Amino acid sequence: METIISSKTQTVIMGPNQPFTIIGERINPTGRKLLAAEMAAGDFSRVERDAIAQVQAGARILDVNAGIPLADEPAIMAQAVKTVMAVTDVPLSIDSSVIAALESGLQAYEGKALVNSVTGEDERLAAVLPLIKKYGAAVVAISNDETGISEDPDVRFAVAKKIVERAMDYGIPKEDVIIDPLVMPIGAVRYGGRQVFSILRRVQEELQVNTVCGASNISFGLPNRPVLNAAFLTMAIVSGLTSAITNPTAPELRQAMLAADVMMGNDENCLAWIDYDRRRKAAAQGDTAPTDRESRRRRRRERAR
Repeated sequence: METIISSKTQTVIMGPNQPFTIIGERINPTGRKLLAAEMAAGDFSRVERDAIAQVQAGARILDVNAGIPLADEPAIMAQAVKTVMAVTDVPLSIDSSVIAALESGLQAYEGKALVNSVTGEDERLAAVLPLIKKYGAAVVAISNDETGISEDPDVRFAVAKKIVERAMDYGIPKEDVIIDPLVMPIGAVRYGGRQVFSILRRVQEELQVNTVCGASNISFGLPNRPVLNAAFLTMAIVSGLTSAITNPTAPELRQAMLAADVMMGNDENCLAWIDYDRRRKAAAQGDTAPTDRESRRRRRRERAR
């Protein structure tokens, strides 16, 4: 049940017995007018800053989206991927609803990418899955189809199962399909949390593949969102969630995910938690925070070159 995503120099392993995987969501111009304008004009300096900040905050994979209306999305995607690869060595998630942009990003990428995403519509499966096979990527599978997003968790699970089976028909290993159970706003769907927890348990037990979600969707429209997001993530991790597309720079979320790793036994000797707490205290005192283990490994690699 392990999914491997890699860059030229780093490998991330997702799985229920692995540390929780944070996929940084910030490189996305949707709802960010300034970022969208800069990317469309060929200015990727903010993309560079967002990439570095998210990795420093604990992101193990970075999601890269270039969806800008009336812009050349395939070209912008390729440049964004190259830009992020130049400033960090974490693996990337190529995020687009445009097939040409997905392929452009995959062509520019060096490593085994995660593709975000495919849904259960037959037409979409026929367009995306051949790309996944061609480039040896993994894919986020969103559990909705031609009928839309069902509030019935059994229906959403059936769509997830269909996508896994269809991917295997294309020769894609099922461990390279990561199910997104679709998180609904809890303010609008009273039992939206329970629905997700139920699907996560079934995916882990019956399909035996990994899972991901857009964690912040749960709190949409409600006040004090970081606290709600953190509570949701902790409960979802216990239910089987193995990764999330979220903002790693939000301290409430980072702490919740690290604490969940401790409680799930996925933080050996609690070293990541201790390291995070040490850096947090140093930052609060205005000192230069000690670098985390990944930063130390990167520096050792650079010295060895």
